[in-house]
Amino acid sequence: MFSIEHEFDATVVTLVDEGAGHLQEDVIVSSFEECVTVEQFDPRTDSAHKITLSITQLNDLIAALELPEGVYTRRVRD
Repeated sequence: MFSIEHEFDATVVTLVDEGAGHLQEDVIVSSFEECVTVEQFDPRTDSAHKITLSITQLNDLIAALELPEGVYTRRVRD
Protein backbone atom coordinates (compact mmCIF):
# COMPACT_ATOMS: atom_id res chain seq x y z
CA MET A 1 0.00 0.00 0.00
CA PHE A 2 1.18 3.54 -0.59
CA SER A 3 -0.03 7.09 -0.17
CA ILE A 4 0.78 10.25 -2.13
CA GLU A 5 0.65 13.73 -0.62
CA HIS A 6 1.41 17.00 -2.39
CA GLU A 7 2.96 19.50 -0.01
CA PHE A 8 4.14 23.06 -0.65
CA ASP A 9 7.69 22.14 -1.68
CA ALA A 10 7.58 18.38 -2.22
CA THR A 11 5.59 15.36 -3.25
CA VAL A 12 5.69 12.74 -0.49
CA VAL A 13 5.09 9.04 -1.16
CA THR A 14 4.80 6.71 1.82
CA LEU A 15 5.27 2.98 1.15
CA VAL A 16 3.66 0.67 3.72
CA ASP A 17 4.86 -2.94 3.83
CA GLU A 18 1.94 -5.37 3.76
CA GLY A 19 1.67 -9.11 3.70
CA ALA A 20 2.70 -12.12 5.71
CA GLY A 21 5.96 -12.58 7.53
CA HIS A 22 8.36 -9.99 8.85
CA LEU A 23 7.23 -6.53 7.79
CA GLN A 24 9.61 -3.62 7.25
CA GLU A 25 9.04 -0.10 8.55
CA ASP A 26 7.36 2.46 6.28
CA VAL A 27 9.54 4.09 3.62
CA ILE A 28 9.00 7.81 3.01
CA VAL A 29 10.11 9.17 -0.37
CA SER A 30 10.09 12.97 -0.67
CA SER A 31 10.56 14.44 -4.13
CA PHE A 32 11.81 18.02 -4.22
CA GLU A 33 12.76 20.13 -7.24
CA GLU A 34 16.51 19.50 -6.80
CA CYS A 35 16.67 16.10 -5.04
CA VAL A 36 14.82 13.09 -3.68
CA THR A 37 15.12 11.79 -0.11
CA VAL A 38 14.38 8.24 1.04
CA GLU A 39 13.82 7.77 4.77
CA GLN A 40 13.08 4.73 6.94
CA PHE A 41 12.89 4.31 10.71
CA ASP A 42 15.20 1.67 12.21
CA PRO A 43 13.72 0.24 15.42
CA ARG A 44 17.05 -1.40 16.32
CA THR A 45 18.75 1.99 16.67
CA ASP A 46 15.57 3.99 17.40
CA SER A 47 16.50 6.44 14.65
CA ALA A 48 15.61 7.26 11.07
CA HIS A 49 18.03 6.74 8.19
CA LYS A 50 17.87 9.19 5.30
CA ILE A 51 19.47 8.98 1.85
CA THR A 52 19.51 11.98 -0.49
CA LEU A 53 19.71 11.38 -4.25
CA SER A 54 20.27 14.00 -6.91
CA ILE A 55 17.82 13.93 -9.80
CA THR A 56 20.61 12.44 -11.95
CA GLN A 57 21.18 9.64 -9.43
CA LEU A 58 17.43 8.96 -9.30
CA ASN A 59 17.27 8.72 -13.10
CA ASP A 60 20.27 6.35 -13.05
CA LEU A 61 18.51 4.18 -10.46
CA ILE A 62 15.33 4.05 -12.54
CA ALA A 63 17.34 3.02 -15.62
CA ALA A 64 19.36 0.45 -13.62
CA LEU A 65 16.25 -1.41 -12.47
CA GLU A 66 15.56 -2.41 -16.09
CA LEU A 67 19.09 -3.41 -17.12
CA PRO A 68 21.17 -6.59 -16.71
CA GLU A 69 24.35 -6.71 -14.64
CA GLY A 70 27.13 -4.43 -15.90
CA VAL A 71 28.57 -0.91 -15.84
CA TYR A 72 26.70 1.81 -17.70
CA THR A 73 26.77 5.51 -18.55
CA ARG A 74 23.51 7.22 -19.29
CA ARG A 75 23.41 9.73 -22.15
CA VAL A 76 21.45 12.86 -21.37
CA ARG A 77 19.20 13.96 -24.21
CA ASP A 78 19.18 17.64 -25.19
